[in-house]
Amino acid sequence: MVAPCGSTVNDRTLLVACLLKWYNRSHSCVHRPGEGEVVSVHELLELGIRERASDLLVKAGAPPALRVDGLVRPTALDAMTAEDTEELARSIIYTASRDYLLQFHGTGPELKDLEVAEARMKELTDKEEIDLVFTIPDLVRVRANLFLQRSSVATALRIIPLKPFTLEQLGLPAVLKDLALLPQGLILVTGPTGSGKSTTLAAMIDWINASRPANIVTIEDPIEYVFEDKKGVVHQREVGRDTRSFSAALRSVLRQTPDVIMVGEMRDTETMSVAMLAAEMGHLVLSTLHTNAAGATIDRVVNSFPPHERATVRSQLGASLAGVVSQRLIRKLDGKGRVVAAEVMTSSPTVRKQIEEGNAAELYAAIRDGHHFGMNTMNQSLERLFQAKLISYEDALGNAGNLTELRHMLRRS
Repeated sequence: MVAPCGSTVNDRTLLVACLLKWYNRSHSCVHRPGEGEVVSVHELLELGIRERASDLLVKAGAPPALRVDGLVRPTALDAMTAEDTEELARSIIYTASRDYLLQFHGTGPELKDLEVAEARMKELTDKEEIDLVFTIPDLVRVRANLFLQRSSVATALRIIPLKPFTLEQLGLPAVLKDLALLPQGLILVTGPTGSGKSTTLAAMIDWINASRPANIVTIEDPIEYVFEDKKGVVHQREVGRDTRSFSAALRSVLRQTPDVIMVGEMRDTETMSVAMLAAEMGHLVLSTLHTNAAGATIDRVVNSFPPHERATVRSQLGASLAGVVSQRLIRKLDGKGRVVAAEVMTSSPTVRKQIEEGNAAELYAAIRDGHHFGMNTMNQSLERLFQAKLISYEDALGNAGNLTELRHMLRRS
């Protein structure tokens, strides 16, 4: 077995000391421009935070890059070598291992845990991607994906605040507070990758946690935001570490007296089916899907099932669905950050009827005219943001749900 410091070690004490030394010096080979000095993962993340980045991207042959307000741009650091990126990946793996050990065991690493960390590095070199999460105390939480590209190691780091944002801080519609406090039902947050779905879910869970004495269970892959108990009690389960799969965790969670269940993503029909069943049984269930509109969300769920089951699914979905929030992140007009544009569909009698009858195409009109029930279309959200001078005319049109309709709305306003 090869220890982090590069020597072959059989002695448990020496191996533990070697790992701690590795972590404490935050070993990585990222160089400051013109200086040749090593920059740690900690310093890279500090750079990302200063630049308001959501992601940090590292590969061989180029300087580390940041994603800021949805756009990727290189840093002024030196280009990374293949050896640099491999050492950075190894540092991240051991940082995550030590973070887990200290958090859940309160002691230094054991030999078997170090072997697990070494096995993770072998997974990477055996052409397998690795997902892991770690926390830098008092700074940031990080979700890392390590993978190979052109036979060298590359890394994508998602920068996650230590505490969830509030719904007000995110600028989300006020109706989400009402949805989050419903006693039961299914709430889906949808949108493309990078649209802030997990951040919205975390804000809703934090609002529930602060507002009522509920038993809240989250099922995530991996755990991103970490919640502290407030009025509620929060149990967080990670797929692969605490449970085998979303569907397996969902089936067992029904025996854990939950009031609220949050599922990180509905990836398959079994998860969708159990989520709808849990909502019908009296639980509030929150989850995400990669769809761009409420109507498309209904079609996606229903069409995921075999044709002979779809009538039953429509009936079940009509009865259990409490709301759909479809969101996108749009650059602000002043260039300082992004703002959320959100379409909201709630469970009005008209919406339930159209879902049950399979008229998903007619949901748009119900959402457009459903102000009384807290609903609005994506175009109505974009129009408000444009009128408030928060987004540009071009960005409004670029995110339109119905381009012709939005042009008319903006011209009229």
